[in-house]
Amino acid sequence: MKLKNKKVLITGAAGFIGSHLAERLVRNQCQVRAMVHYNSQGRCGNLELLPDNIKKSIEIYSGDVCDIINVKNAIKGCEIVFHLAALVSIPYSYNCPHSFVNTNVMGTLNVMQSCLENNVKKVIHTSSSEVYGTARYVPMDENHPLQGQSPYSASKIGADKIAESFFKTYELPVTIIRPFNTYGPRQSARAVIPAIVAQILSGKETIKIGSLEPVRDFNFVNDTIDGFIKIAQSGNISGEVINIGSGKGITVRELINHITKITQKKVLISSDKKRIRPIKSEVTKLICANGKARKLIGWEPKYTIEEGLSITVDFIRNNLNLYNSEIYNI
Repeated sequence: MKLKNKKVLITGAAGFIGSHLAERLVRNQCQVRAMVHYNSQGRCGNLELLPDNIKKSIEIYSGDVCDIINVKNAIKGCEIVFHLAALVSIPYSYNCPHSFVNTNVMGTLNVMQSCLENNVKKVIHTSSSEVYGTARYVPMDENHPLQGQSPYSASKIGADKIAESFFKTYELPVTIIRPFNTYGPRQSARAVIPAIVAQILSGKETIKIGSLEPVRDFNFVNDTIDGFIKIAQSGNISGEVINIGSGKGITVRELINHITKITQKKVLISSDKKRIRPIKSEVTKLICANGKARKLIGWEPKYTIEEGLSITVDFIRNNLNLYNSEIYNI
């Protein structure tokens, strides 16, 4: 499917990945409608950080995926829907599990039902590598068992199954993209990489961190967005689940070493109990098997961890006012 001039909706467009997707789609000459969570200040999250010429090309639609009437109205007239809206913080899901079910499961149900009723031609639903839980084997392909080790991951498993059911029951043309740990410019300090970088660049000689040994597959945001775009362009992949990840795992400890080399700063590390997950909830290893993405949609990662981290560090250095290293963001 050619994307030029297509009318597309992005739910969760104000978020980290959503804002990068909106920018890329505008540059690809799509007509982009961005659904952002309503607030009385009229703020649009990360979309406000986009270049002015890009922002002017985006239609902002305020609403809430938990309201099906609102979702139906947002989707009207759109040929492609990218569903990214979700609550994503694992620590916050320990405090508010009902909110995660309402937004991630019921919100996804509303989006799928609305896409069906509006005859949307292509739906891309966003999953998470967290649905796999701790690796039973590595690298982890799309057949790896799903394990709900946090309310967040359980809600994303539920959302994925809702999307899958709409394909199998109603033949809704939905594809599930399953990104591994995406990072890059505009990511909040809720995530581990900006949390580390912001502390270092703000002059901390000792940085606070949670567990150092979990292994993650970090994927630069531009590569993740390439995955979204290639899925949207590809035919005959409805009903598929597609992993997007580098295929390489590193520990949080190794990650800190990479960052200190780039920033040329030496730091001490302090374990902060607030940042450590309950032992049975901690996912110890996530490494992506990306062979299906390579075969079905011709996707492959382009950025090394060093390249992606350098770009990310430069962004945070130039926008340090966006980050408060004094607090722990969940």
